Amino acid sequence: MSSPLADTTSPARLRECLVGANPIVWSNDDFEELSGDVPLDTILAEMRAAGFVGTELGHAYPRTAPELAGALARHRLRLASGWHSTHLATRLYAEEEEAFRRHLDLLGPLGATVAIVAECSHAIHGDRAAPLGFGADDRHTLVSEEWTHLADGLERFAAVGAEQGMKVVYHHHMGTVIQTEVELDRLLAAVPSLHLLLDPGHLAFAGIDPLRVLEKHGPRVAHVHLKSVRADVVRRVREERWSFCRAVTEGVFTIAGDGAVDFPAVFANLAALDYRGWLVVEAEEDPSRVPAFPKARRARDYVRAQTGA
Repeated sequence: MSSPLADTTSPARLRECLVGANPIVWSNDDFEELSGDVPLDTILAEMRAAGFVGTELGHAYPRTAPELAGALARHRLRLASGWHSTHLATRLYAEEEEAFRRHLDLLGPLGATVAIVAECSHAIHGDRAAPLGFGADDRHTLVSEEWTHLADGLERFAAVGAEQGMKVVYHHHMGTVIQTEVELDRLLAAVPSLHLLLDPGHLAFAGIDPLRVLEKHGPRVAHVHLKSVRADVVRRVREERWSFCRAVTEGVFTIAGDGAVDFPAVFANLAALDYRGWLVVEAEEDPSRVPAFPKARRARDYVRAQTGA
């Protein structure tokens, strides 16, 4: 780990942040066998009972603004944002923009101010059998023309988002073409108008120091996901060439306050940067092994104790 940017001897203060949760804590979006059938109202009721004020989208959520607004209102929750898969490197831009605008049409009326994107051309994280690669020789990487398409497309997406008062935040993710630190740095350098979603769990899983990312790109962080990783499981994923599905099922991710990520340092650096956005708790484990509600409540209590939020 690199040296933190800020003093971590006392809890950070992030009082102006809002704390939400991602429904993946309750019901996995990628793998239905991991409690994929949990009812929406169960998710939202437990989310609110655990102390969260907002949520991101999940597969059980309505995809029209009026329906979604009604569901959230029943449980006094706000919409923080939602994931949108892009295929800018390999598909026609016009089709990609049309899909992206539909996504913004759902987020905007419900008050979200950030839109999460992740490039999913050649992605393998949804493949239950494909082993995760960590080196340049064992995973797919973009060719020059694909890099150009991706950067140009995201630059235009950022402009589309800005038209609607929304920041576009990029989600670095295991099993995608933006997985290594070199790839993340290259993308952010190529698209100056793009913001960053800080996900210390995915960064640490890829072997990237979240504190170094904050040191290099901190002012561009506009959304934060809170999850950690278990170092012993990461080691087995690398040595035994597990798939992303197996890694998740076997508990590679865990909540902030557990695992290998130094969250007091992460929070201290966010405070030093005067970060004021959402803090969204995640941890895609198997809910049948690790029940969702107690885990969510522990995570919420930890964030409150560490940040005051």
